[in-house]
Amino acid sequence: MAWNLILDGIDFGEGPRWRDGRLWFSDFHQHTIFSVGDDGARRIEVEHPGGRPSGLGWLPDGRLLFVSMLDRRVMRVETGGAVVVHADLSHVATGHCNDMVVDVAGNAYVGNFGFDMEGGDDFATAKLALVRPNGDVEIAAENLRFPNGSVITDGGATLIVGETFGGQFTAYDIADDATLSNARVWAAVPGTAPDGCTIDAEGAIWFADAIGKQVVRVRAGGEVTDTLATDDNAYACALGGSDGTRLFVLTCEDANPDVSAGTATGRLVATTVDVPRNATALP
Repeated sequence: MAWNLILDGIDFGEGPRWRDGRLWFSDFHQHTIFSVGDDGARRIEVEHPGGRPSGLGWLPDGRLLFVSMLDRRVMRVETGGAVVVHADLSHVATGHCNDMVVDVAGNAYVGNFGFDMEGGDDFATAKLALVRPNGDVEIAAENLRFPNGSVITDGGATLIVGETFGGQFTAYDIADDATLSNARVWAAVPGTAPDGCTIDAEGAIWFADAIGKQVVRVRAGGEVTDTLATDDNAYACALGGSDGTRLFVLTCEDANPDVSAGTATGRLVATTVDVPRNATALP
């Protein structure tokens, strides 16, 4: 297996999403959401000066939502390009907000660190926020150990959340009103730190292991079928490409802003895998 370099010059990439023939991603410290097509040319999609954009998703009408980490908000990009506040999560999030998945109705599930990790605070669990399409916010789930990369699968009936500090993926049933219930371990992956993830057509999840310099493919129940080593730490991945078999991975030397901010040493790399993306799952 060989990785192909798609882009370099990234500070810290997160939230990759394949949409309309392009790979979208956020760059924390360049305060920008980019996309890249088959030609390898990077295009600026949204600039968020002074903010740290992270998870991405779309409302049913095509307007982009993105997480603004430091002020604990979800932002919305209007049709004309204006960036406005979609939701304020500061009463739910007890740490920086991070990844997000948005369902077909526009409900967004947003994770947060749970504590001030960058400030050196002691570990604490986090609440998962549910942001309604109108911007109302409620608590969807509690006691998660750094909820991070997430997918919605089973025709919208199941949410699977990676717990970076829990070494596992946790699944929930999604009710018709978008509330969550029946929390259960979907897969335990001890010794790893699940970060951004993507689900394939066989229902297996590829995830970036934030402490292992690798991406890992795991099935429900915890069977690891594949591990692919990366040169630097891997923080997020997505399946895409014309046939859904390109595995894109965002890598960087370190997640610490003191190391990554302003360095442009992060990269987007890709390889081809056997099982394509799950075309009916999100993101």
